Amino acid sequence: MIVAVGHDLIETARIRGLLDREGERFYRLFAPAELEYCARLADPVPSYAARFAAKEAFQKVWPRPHGWRDVWVERPRTQGGPFPYAAPLLGFSPAIAAQMKLHGWSAHLSLTHTREHASAVVILEAREERR
Repeated sequence: MIVAVGHDLIETARIRGLLDREGERFYRLFAPAELEYCARLADPVPSYAARFAAKEAFQKVWPRPHGWRDVWVERPRTQGGPFPYAAPLLGFSPAIAAQMKLHGWSAHLSLTHTREHASAVVILEAREERR
């Protein structure tokens, strides 16, 4: 059963401006795996924007505030096949993961971006009965 749907759309120029203004402090918004993934790209800003949007979209489905590094986007490597990375997944801090497990919730993520915009949709689903 769907518990909640969250969506966020952001202009990549806003993220580029934030990076320009904040410098190294900008990177505190992202988990190490996110930083590593984006650093490999010729222009990492659209991917940073998509990850920013994912964090915002998750906040819209989550009942309490959370920190920027409490939720992150994971891109697991694939074993063979035409794509080096699997579909993006959300990773969670231990506190959020525990609450997700307690409620029997899972989160589904969809990301997209262009040079101008990034968007994320998060669907929070109840998969098990609450214990």
